[in-house]
Amino acid sequence: MAKNKLLVVEDDAGLQKQLRWSLDAYEAVVANDRESAMAQLRRHQPAVATMDLGLPPDPDGASEGLALLQQILAASPDTKVIILSGNQERAHALKAIAMGAYDFHQKPLDADTLSLVIARAFYLHAIQQENRRMLQIQSDSPLSGIISRDPGMLKVCRSVEKVAPSSATVMLLGDSGSGKELIARGLHNLSARADKRFVAINCAAIPEHLLESELFGYEKGAFTGAQRQTLGKLELAHGGTFFLDEIGDMALALQAKLLRFLQERVIERVGGRSEISIDVRIVCATHQNLKSLAESGRFREDLFYRLSEIVLTIPPLRDRVGDSALLAHHFKNKFCARESRSVLHFSPEALAVIESYRWPGNVREMENCIRRAVIMADGPQITAADLGLPDGAAEEENVNLRQARDAAEYRVMVKALARVDGNIVKAAELLGVSRPTLYDLMNHHGLK
Repeated sequence: MAKNKLLVVEDDAGLQKQLRWSLDAYEAVVANDRESAMAQLRRHQPAVATMDLGLPPDPDGASEGLALLQQILAASPDTKVIILSGNQERAHALKAIAMGAYDFHQKPLDADTLSLVIARAFYLHAIQQENRRMLQIQSDSPLSGIISRDPGMLKVCRSVEKVAPSSATVMLLGDSGSGKELIARGLHNLSARADKRFVAINCAAIPEHLLESELFGYEKGAFTGAQRQTLGKLELAHGGTFFLDEIGDMALALQAKLLRFLQERVIERVGGRSEISIDVRIVCATHQNLKSLAESGRFREDLFYRLSEIVLTIPPLRDRVGDSALLAHHFKNKFCARESRSVLHFSPEALAVIESYRWPGNVREMENCIRRAVIMADGPQITAADLGLPDGAAEEENVNLRQARDAAEYRVMVKALARVDGNIVKAAELLGVSRPTLYDLMNHHGLK
């Protein structure tokens, strides 16, 4: 079986020999200065490296070692760098940790302790690679991007799987930023139309006088500036799925034309006279109460019922138990990889703020917040200050004693699982129960 490759950066020949001997469980790749270390890193791509900060041409200082550390983390953010330092170099070692080094070990070297630290670093690297592989698998799935353990959100996902194969028109209701377009894409990807186009249009983002030509297209000379025939979005989506976001903002005159299309499945381009048959599946979304708009005369009641063959309500993030911490971990890993940063961790205070904040902007606000925090974080941890969020308090619920006990047990369990990113062993430790007890509780509450 091939040994894991370990990069050893050390300019002392005696220490090089000692490290090779004591770490014979690994294939040690040795470098004695910054240039050779980077060459070995590029050639072998080791998961773990040990490094002395005192390297030539500054063997008595730490400038060369810290510069090398910065280069390694920039070129290979996932590599775990373990600093080997003497007592007098402790301040430099701590600075290296703040820059993103995995750990440090003091000289004189204790072979057993160092072996344990290196083994843990290899294990962490393997776990992170597996997480990345799983994220890739998830990104290829029809409901990619939907991260949740909340029963309400999981129910929506199950409904999507049931509804997608049909040709029914689907109405998605939910707050802004709650993931309506992700659900719409899931409906498309799970349908027989998945190999055709998914076309989306936001009715609130396009001026009223332009929306008709965007939807239905126009003929050459239909109006000033119409210099050539242009297909509308409905025609471009032929055979696929057409997503109308913020349908509640559509003008009444255009609502009548959309209703005719839904009834007849034909369109006429602006300025045209021939009818064009269109085969398309309609999915629409809004954060408004369309029934109230229909009752007040601001939305056609007949169109409302035509669009509401299937209605799916997406819960806001504040109502999704445990999902705030779960999504925070997901976005943190995503943006660390995108920004080429070594893996960061949330401080306990940061997680507490994430869990207590109400997230009025839902998942979109969460994504922007975590991306900003990943960019702004100075050390290996994301702090509450990096998030820039106000501290909040959860609301109390008035329920009977049995309901309160079950609800509290469920909430604490889901929060613990989310806080440790799904690690059962760590969740059991956090909750103060054994693993079998936690599995029993999860089965009792239907958690997987």
